[in-house]
Amino acid sequence: MTAADIPLMQGLAQRVTETRPDVISAGASYGELAWVWGQGRALYGATWPRRLWFSGDELVAWGWAFLPRRVRRNDGSVTDVTGASLSYQVHPDHAELVDEVIEWYDSVAAGLARTVLPTAAEEFALKRWAAHGYEADVEALGYAGDWTQLNERDLTDVEQPVLPAGFRFRTADEAGPEAAVRAHVDAWTPSAYTAQSYDDVRQTAAYRGDLHVLVEAPDGTMASSTIMWLDKANKTVEFEPVGTHPDYRRRGLARAMMLHGMHLARAAGATHATVVCLGAPGHPAARGLYYGLGFRELSRDAPLIKTAG
Repeated sequence: MTAADIPLMQGLAQRVTETRPDVISAGASYGELAWVWGQGRALYGATWPRRLWFSGDELVAWGWAFLPRRVRRNDGSVTDVTGASLSYQVHPDHAELVDEVIEWYDSVAAGLARTVLPTAAEEFALKRWAAHGYEADVEALGYAGDWTQLNERDLTDVEQPVLPAGFRFRTADEAGPEAAVRAHVDAWTPSAYTAQSYDDVRQTAAYRGDLHVLVEAPDGTMASSTIMWLDKANKTVEFEPVGTHPDYRRRGLARAMMLHGMHLARAAGATHATVVCLGAPGHPAARGLYYGLGFRELSRDAPLIKTAG
């Protein structure tokens, strides 16, 4: 997977979003593509095979496999990921290519346990995955499972944000790279995110430092942060990621930050916003925040698994 691949894949995401946003999975969205590539490229890029399918000069399908890797975090913890996972997108007009995507994935991940996240709306694709031996991932679909949903709202009526006294909004352009990295690491600790990760995020064509919002606490701590990814073609903005420092949670900072972000996005030309969250009942916090901001489910994963062999 290279930096040059991401704009091509985002272009397909834009075309699919225009007509069938319900078949955009969380991993195939315009913003998620840039975020996932940027924050993990230096650490895991060697374990990221991909294949692109074209019709003439136009990209109509892609598959991006995530193979076994070692994840090292800033607290010294290490996790060995032993299975494979896949993000993919097939344009609805070329649905038959899903079989080629599946066959390619089975070849590059041969011998490994394999997971994939189509959306529940991909009826044809779900039948083809089943025909190739993939079954519902019961663990992922459980009470505390890790399946995700993509949520949306329009930006026609956005309330004004209110921060606690002494807090203020900043952008990454204003606060600088060190503050932006610290804000993310604090919110997601323990984390594998580094200054190099952020530098790669900033190199993606879709990144804008003026749409990377932070909340600064009175003591100078960057207490909350989010990156917004503006898809000009569809006039939509995606929040990814959204996080708050553990010491500053339950103060309304993320809510205020996202409202502020929606006003910035609207000024930049967006009329619509999206955000991803875990959908399982055991993960209510983020979903409650987003629903309280007027977001509602647009699409959801239908996680599948195929055992090693």
